[in-house]
Amino acid sequence: MSSQKFTERKFGDYYKGNDVSICVPTSIEKREFGFLLFERGMLRHITFKAKEALESFLRATTCSDVYHSCSYYESPEAEMDRKGWLGADLIFDIDADHIPTSCERVHDGWICGNCSFSGKGIAPKKCPVCGSEKFNIGTWPCEVCLDSAKTETAKLLDLLMRDFGFSEKEVRVFFSGHRGYHVHVENEAIKTLAAVARREMVDYVSGLGLDVFFHGLNEKNWRVMRAYQDIRLDDLGWRKRIALGMQNFILSANEQDLRNIGLRKSIVEAILRNKDAILKSLLETGTWGVIRGVGFETWRKIAEHGVKLQSAKIDTVVTTDIHRLIRLTGTLHGKTGFKKVEFPVLAVDDFDPFKSAVAFKGGTATVFVSDAPEFRLGDEMFGPYRSQKVELPTAAAVLLICKRRAEVLE
Repeated sequence: MSSQKFTERKFGDYYKGNDVSICVPTSIEKREFGFLLFERGMLRHITFKAKEALESFLRATTCSDVYHSCSYYESPEAEMDRKGWLGADLIFDIDADHIPTSCERVHDGWICGNCSFSGKGIAPKKCPVCGSEKFNIGTWPCEVCLDSAKTETAKLLDLLMRDFGFSEKEVRVFFSGHRGYHVHVENEAIKTLAAVARREMVDYVSGLGLDVFFHGLNEKNWRVMRAYQDIRLDDLGWRKRIALGMQNFILSANEQDLRNIGLRKSIVEAILRNKDAILKSLLETGTWGVIRGVGFETWRKIAEHGVKLQSAKIDTVVTTDIHRLIRLTGTLHGKTGFKKVEFPVLAVDDFDPFKSAVAFKGGTATVFVSDAPEFRLGDEMFGPYRSQKVELPTAAAVLLICKRRAEVLE
């Protein structure tokens, strides 16, 4: 049996199982559904009147990936220009691919599509051998990557609920099934927002274009006051977030952290020597700039770094695309065999995708692994593997096959 057939059979067994829990979107009859079929391409413009019809389709048609529109349509089965757009949920995608991590060089790699030259980490813009810009890229859903995505998700949720005022009932959070998280907002006030308005929300949560000059930190104020009192922890919106970012950075920064944002050695030493006084001044009087010799440019650099720490790294294209298809909750991800699963907004820190998203329970498979890092599923560790035959639980075997790290053996 080929690896493709093995995976297709396992996915089919999953959708035919009694313990499958597919969570359909609201107003299912107004949604478009899309299905990526094994070796047969994409099937789109499908609609269902009820959950039962969708589940029946999934049992009869083995799919590698299942999607639904974030939009509501008058005629979801029609071609795009005839659907009759009624509105769309607000969708955010937080993916580890957009978050630099130290582990990329360990588990990610690339191969030039032209000359087959390969390397580790993020693919270059051009192949260093032949100059081609086409690469086959291999990523891995490791715990460090997913923890970094979880951190960005927590920041996004805080921005949405504190700054935009969305309630916990209006915001839903999901593990995508691969290397990140999805956040859905269902609210009548934002349902009919056009792409340009959603772009404004994207810019806000990502801190794009934010100038600390307009939030109280400007050279004129410094010349007059020799300190800053406009950026305070008890303020609202980005003024508060800038102050919080500055506070957290100064609280945790070491010498190298401060040097990395462009500060001179003498300035770094002054900040580290007076760290307690800086934080005390902030907490008691809301004043920055109390250290002699530490001037405007230093605080500007720290404030701009604070913006980076407080902003959420999201895939900006997903949120602004009002016709986007998003993965259906409870279905499998074709690149891992994991489920897309929902969890409580307030339980982000405790969520473990390597336990909650594992779809296949029981059974084993023998595979030949070409190259795989150490990884965890549930409470069990696997790997690292390199050019070896190994018998693995079905979930681990499917993951490696989906990531093209292994082939099933007869």
